[in-house]
Amino acid sequence: MTSKEIRELSPAEITTKLRSTRDELLQLRLRKHTGQVEKPHRIRELRKDIARLETILTEKKSQKPAAA
Repeated sequence: MTSKEIRELSPAEITTKLRSTRDELLQLRLRKHTGQVEKPHRIRELRKDIARLETILTEKKSQKPAAA
C-alpha cells in the first residue's frame, strides 16, 4: 500500500487497516517460527506498511486540531 493510497483514507479507515495489518503480521510471525511461511519478504513489507499507516494517521490527527 502506497502512502498516496493511505492519504486518501479517513482516520477511521486507517485505524481499521492498521489493526488488520498488525493481525496479519502476527500470523506471519507465528508461521515463521513453525517454518510454514512461503513469503518471508512479506513480513518486512507489512512492517513498512504499519509504519506508513501510523505516520499518516499521526499527521492527520495533528492537522485536525489546527484546522478547527
